[in-house]
Amino acid sequence: MTFGATVRAVTRSRLIPTRAALSLTPAAVKKVTDITTRQQCQGLKVSVRTRGCNGLTYVLDFCDYATKFDEVVEQDGVKIFIDSKALMTLIGTEMDYTTNKLASEFVFNNPNVKGTCGCGESFSV
Repeated sequence: MTFGATVRAVTRSRLIPTRAALSLTPAAVKKVTDITTRQQCQGLKVSVRTRGCNGLTYVLDFCDYATKFDEVVEQDGVKIFIDSKALMTLIGTEMDYTTNKLASEFVFNNPNVKGTCGCGESFSV
């Protein structure tokens, strides 16, 4: 099972050095905890695929272990496995989970994004 995700281009702010390539908001931590508990997996794997009208899109899958070149981000007890091909596009990104009347989805607030499509599903770096 895969999940969809929305991309938002954010303005570059003063960069603060962080240890992890990806940070999670409390809402994202809660949702990842719920998903991994329900699916009995170790975490979620984030990868990037060529798709959509603007080039790239995020793909989230269930994951039990890291492959050879994956980056593992562990925050507040949850694990996010980042595919090696997606790592450079994700550095400095904040992963959030939002709910509104139309959708519940993970949102990646990525300062590296140069453009997004109108629906917010694909992006370019």
